[in-house]
Amino acid sequence: MKVVFSLSTDADLANASIDRIGYDPEFLGTSVALPILDAEALQDAVLWEGGNVIPCTHFSLSLSKSRRLARWVAWNIDGSATKRLSRSGIDFDKDSRLPEEFQSGNELYQGNRLDRGHIARRADLVWGEVAEAQQANEDSFFYTNIAPQMDDFNQSSQEGIWGQLENALYEQVDVEGLKVSVFGGPVFQSGDQVYRGVGLPSEYWKLIVFKEGGVLKARAFLLTQDLDQLRVALALDEFRVYQVSVGELEQWTRLEFAETLHLADDLVVVRVEEITPLDSTVDITW
Repeated sequence: MKVVFSLSTDADLANASIDRIGYDPEFLGTSVALPILDAEALQDAVLWEGGNVIPCTHFSLSLSKSRRLARWVAWNIDGSATKRLSRSGIDFDKDSRLPEEFQSGNELYQGNRLDRGHIARRADLVWGEVAEAQQANEDSFFYTNIAPQMDDFNQSSQEGIWGQLENALYEQVDVEGLKVSVFGGPVFQSGDQVYRGVGLPSEYWKLIVFKEGGVLKARAFLLTQDLDQLRVALALDEFRVYQVSVGELEQWTRLEFAETLHLADDLVVVRVEEITPLDSTVDITW
């Protein structure tokens, strides 16, 4: 499968500023709604124009006041319209549209070994008309789309699987229209280590939605040290990537996903203790 790229000049990018439409639930031709927060999370959400959904270019998110990180990010990928744009000269920055006190910025990352990890990958977002792609390129560096990655995450051999999920989909599946919708974010737990006033997530999740042969499919993944919360106390030294059901992902994240996604998930449910981690992307059931 071939994804088409086009190169852009500095002149093309001049004055590239567009309205931020955000995640499109109709992107795949079948409505795929955003996650729903429970009552507690909704009270904790930063509001935007009266709601908890904050739009950026090709992605939207819900921001937690108490955690100062996104609870979820939702984004659309159009592999047929991808642009090859440089990130040179783009700095990580807080979103000036939102209260600064609810965003974790450089004060969290300076002078230590924490990495700024994109939730929605920059490469996933840079598509469309040149001005639109450039705006998405810049928006991807908002701290609201960034989560702190701990050293043991970066050193894990499984990090490669996590970062290549979308690429693996395109390589292994005839994706209809080269269009994909993705949801992802950190898993918030009460026991997360607090550093500089911010709880550092040690687990992440991702839900990939696409069409194959006209059929909507949803595939959920969890990056964690162990899938069984009863065994977390063992403090395993390696992160693992698991493929889980949408229902299991709801329990882990305390988010409610659309019934459309449950119907699109045909992963055979097994007992938690029987689920094994992925050794490579070829082990994924698409």
